[in-house]
Amino acid sequence: MSETLTAILPLDGLQSGGSGPLYLKLRQSLEDAIRSGKLGHGDALPAERDLADYASVSRVTVRKAVDDLVRDGLLTRRHGSGTFVVKPLSRVEQPLTKLTSFTEDMARRGLVSRSEWLERGLFHPSPEEMMMLGLAPGTMVARIGRLRFGNDMPLAIERASISAEFLPNPVSLQQSLYAELEKKDARPVRAIQRISATNLKKIDAGLLEVPIEAAGLSIERVSYLASGRVVELTRSLYRGDAYDFVAELSLGDS
Repeated sequence: MSETLTAILPLDGLQSGGSGPLYLKLRQSLEDAIRSGKLGHGDALPAERDLADYASVSRVTVRKAVDDLVRDGLLTRRHGSGTFVVKPLSRVEQPLTKLTSFTEDMARRGLVSRSEWLERGLFHPSPEEMMMLGLAPGTMVARIGRLRFGNDMPLAIERASISAEFLPNPVSLQQSLYAELEKKDARPVRAIQRISATNLKKIDAGLLEVPIEAAGLSIERVSYLASGRVVELTRSLYRGDAYDFVAELSLGDS
């Protein structure tokens, strides 16, 4: 363990002179190890006791340094498992003027996208789905829920509802929903999005690997065909530390 800690946290940085609380020096050393890759995404942080013994500081000092990094989103605590590293993210700018899929967004940025399925199947629609999608009585609805990754980092949770007319076999869906809809001439041409701030609850925070109550973006999108018919109702949660949504504005006529 001492060899591992020596590689992660050189003692010269912790024992250097100068003013300032010990916990801030330890915090900075841990942050440097994370940002340099010595501690990689998903790595378990050594136990508080081991860190305290190695650095010759109290466990209170270690806990305060770790608490700071948890608040900043560089570490996350998992109940019963320990404390783990969360890789710092380069923020993704997402324009609000183009209707594109997550897969297309990631490809445009040179990132490799993938998904983990949370839900996929045909269901009897809820009253809200019937109203929003304009479904006739007896029509089934396809629901797909996915955890979306860019370069193996969880970035968003998407839950979409589509009429079974356009997606009769959601289990066969492999990657891009819009690519699948395009095969049936049902790719949306416009959408209305509503974006609001939220704090991520326990289950969603766990999926996105961020602290509970971390900042997130909640997005509801209603997408339309050229005919004006609604084809998609999607509710998504995005990591607040990973996304910037950008809109270009022009001066209106006075």
